[in-house]
Amino acid sequence: MSDILGRPAASAGTRFTRRQCLKIGGLAFGGMTVVDWLRLVARGQVRQDQAKARSVIQLWMGGGPSHLDTFDPKPGAGVEYCGPYRTPLATNVDGIQICETLPQMAELADKYSILRGMTHPSNGHETATYIMQTGTLPSGDLVYPSVGAVVAMKKEEQGAYRGSLPPYVMVTSALGRFSEAGFLGSRYQPFATGGDTKAKDFRVNGLALPAGMTGQRLQERRSLLEAVDSFAGSMDQDDEVRRMGAYQQKAYDLIQGEAKKAFDLSEEQDKVRDRYGRTTFGQSCLLARRLVENGVPFVTVNWGGWDTHKRHFEKMRDVLPVLDTGFSALLTDLWQRGLLESTIVMWGGEFGRTPRILKEPPWEGGRGHFAAAFSCVVAGGGFQGGKVVGATDTRGEKVIQRPVYPWDLAASMYKLLGIDPGGRLPHPQGRVVYVTPPKVEMPPRGPRLAAKGAAGPGAKAVDETAKGGLLTEIM
Repeated sequence: MSDILGRPAASAGTRFTRRQCLKIGGLAFGGMTVVDWLRLVARGQVRQDQAKARSVIQLWMGGGPSHLDTFDPKPGAGVEYCGPYRTPLATNVDGIQICETLPQMAELADKYSILRGMTHPSNGHETATYIMQTGTLPSGDLVYPSVGAVVAMKKEEQGAYRGSLPPYVMVTSALGRFSEAGFLGSRYQPFATGGDTKAKDFRVNGLALPAGMTGQRLQERRSLLEAVDSFAGSMDQDDEVRRMGAYQQKAYDLIQGEAKKAFDLSEEQDKVRDRYGRTTFGQSCLLARRLVENGVPFVTVNWGGWDTHKRHFEKMRDVLPVLDTGFSALLTDLWQRGLLESTIVMWGGEFGRTPRILKEPPWEGGRGHFAAAFSCVVAGGGFQGGKVVGATDTRGEKVIQRPVYPWDLAASMYKLLGIDPGGRLPHPQGRVVYVTPPKVEMPPRGPRLAAKGAAGPGAKAVDETAKGGLLTEIM
């Protein structure tokens, strides 16, 4: 007999079940418990001497940021495309310009590379998020896990991460448009911190003690758990029950012990917090640095609000300075601490925005969804800085040089992390599934893939015959 995950069920003679141990231990405080996402068992050892990166910080701009207003300015396209941003900034790398809205990032161009040839076939938020987050196209009933879930699983499998913190963390909320863990199951679902990182008394949801639960009461429950474990250890228990002591110890440490300090921003000096900006995004970037500093393999900073169909430039006036301050502080901090060489930083969203500004009603100067051509940024972890990969035409409507597909980016990140892009993933039904698909068939771009008001007049599809592949130019 087996459970829903295909593992052997406890025998009739087993006195304590896993659920009972959790209940007695008192550490299962609602929803996915601390123990649930700490129960990641290593399944073998893989050599790590080829890995350049240890962790990933993904800066996710939910809704889709405009490439013209960030890292692929087009001043010659005219006011109908570039709007008020007509004077690109020279960066500290000869020949690379970015939008005038990012002066601090312009001084750090030698630390990152711009992927201006990003493209994929979907203009719908849900599908595009799935494509970018998993590095695959939707395919029947096979729901792929996100890159974050794969990295968390593989790092545990390789024995490269056995810390007390969750291996996959979302700051501050989950993406919400798809199941990040896919067929890998809930054990690799990300832990979402909740809360507001800019709050003076920021607390991580699920890590604080419940109402009425004091430290003394928690210690009493822990002592009871140890007594139960001691009694259970004298009996013929299955391996899962015998391992509970270690898992409960990790859970206790995360709630009350040293591991919890990784989430405590009050331990940072004021000047460091000020450098990141006292905004939710800025402080979330700082928290991400603290987490990778403590060995967490994958952290996503989830910043939504980039779906600017209406009054786009009013929104940009608010968010772009925040982006510039937080992003630049993160890169600088990682570099100064010697962490950038082992940490991949990836910035981007599910797609870009229409190059032509939609001035007609009801958009009132907005930008629509646009997946035909957009930009991402990568830094650290083996990615070179000071480079541009790919190019768009004079209006930013079409990739004209070196397209970069989501699976190219995912496979390149896997490679730098010491994960074989052609390796296998476990599937609950035993299907043969690879880390990245061995072959991707691009569907024709057409109305069925486009969101309403997405493309706009003059938009053109990418040349799908062009070849992508690993980002060897910057690896």
